[in-house]
Amino acid sequence: MRKYAAAGLVLTVLLFGGAYLAAGGPAAEPEPAAPETAAVHHDRDVTLTIQDGGTTEQMTLERYLTGVVRGEMPASFEMEALRAQAAAERSYVYYQLAAGRKDAHPDADFCTDHTCCSAYLSETAAREKWGGDFAPWNTRVEQAVSDTDGQVVLYNGRPILAVFHSSSAGRTAAAGDVWSGDLPYLVSVDSPEGEETVPNYYSTVTFTAAEAKEKLLAAHPELKLSGTPDRWFGAAAENGSGRVETVSVGGTDIEGTELRRIFGLRSACFTVAADSESVTFRVTGYGHGVGMSQYGANQLAREGKTWQEILEWYYTGATVGNA
Repeated sequence: MRKYAAAGLVLTVLLFGGAYLAAGGPAAEPEPAAPETAAVHHDRDVTLTIQDGGTTEQMTLERYLTGVVRGEMPASFEMEALRAQAAAERSYVYYQLAAGRKDAHPDADFCTDHTCCSAYLSETAAREKWGGDFAPWNTRVEQAVSDTDGQVVLYNGRPILAVFHSSSAGRTAAAGDVWSGDLPYLVSVDSPEGEETVPNYYSTVTFTAAEAKEKLLAAHPELKLSGTPDRWFGAAAENGSGRVETVSVGGTDIEGTELRRIFGLRSACFTVAADSESVTFRVTGYGHGVGMSQYGANQLAREGKTWQEILEWYYTGATVGNA
């Protein structure tokens, strides 16, 4: 069921790489003082402390964003999509800087662990991963960061929690469909990607009766799972974005986002079929579904949308402006 909480959201990141695919949590909206001027804060002039494993280092926002865009979005995507990704991540950086450092890394502004912050791909790692494509692809990423220098997504004059995910099933999810409350700029909107434009848009995963029972009871020992799997599952209820709201399992309603976590599903847009021997999930899309869809952004770019238009498409009521 939907949860409305005035205090804000609990962020679950699950990344395309992450895009925000791990458990975490944004605090209530920060209340920084409104700037007196619209001066640009250039990325090269902002220094961050980044934790990489057991060490920390200083790097410019420009360098950090370049590594994050490498790690979060395919460098082969349309340039307008890459620019949108850079500006979205920059917005997230400023949002988190206003909210304060996380308990996971109190001595650093951000870390390179995608389950905590954002995926980060260093230049060395990118050379190894991309091989002969490194030079042209890295040039595209650097250009995306440079072209959006100092630009962020704003709502009421403040940088937003610009979360993103890999792909949606026709519509993105509202924040309250996934986390502990709503934000006015994170509502459900149409997203144009589909089977023709997204690799592995549909996925199927099957568990034996024993495997499914073990996973369910490990998370919810109170469940009554007698008999065979075809007796465990009731009908699924969906929310407005087509994702599973709840499923009755062993006499208890379990949220779709929780079943996604339990079974490691690519998204909460799924159907479940159970027989006497197994449980099968058929899943559409990848990621938590909130905010900008990366494959949707790529499709919008192919249709002629600018990076600013892409961001304003996915973050309702927001505008693009100086950090």
